[in-house]
Amino acid sequence: MCEPNEISRYWEALKEVVDPEFPISVVDMGLITDIKKQENDSIDVWMTFTSTACACMDWIQEDIKARLLQEPDVAGVNIQVTWDKAWTHERLTEKGRNILHNWGVTV
Repeated sequence: MCEPNEISRYWEALKEVVDPEFPISVVDMGLITDIKKQENDSIDVWMTFTSTACACMDWIQEDIKARLLQEPDVAGVNIQVTWDKAWTHERLTEKGRNILHNWGVTV
């Protein structure tokens, strides 16, 4: 298993993955629900989306994989989309709320 600070590095990396519709990261949007590293150096990411009809699901997942594979110790990325931790506006970070507010989106 990995150290907690190693997991935080993956969370930080995913702050560089931006939603295609708004300039907000998938982390600040609250789409990422959990990250774990496996002994084989693959990363498991659990995430949700704002709706089941999100047109950007494939793009976002590919961007997440591409970004995490840039990390020198990551051999693979497995993404599990889960709806049991449904997205609500409460999942937004404070930074995410501010970004959306600046774009005129009420949350």
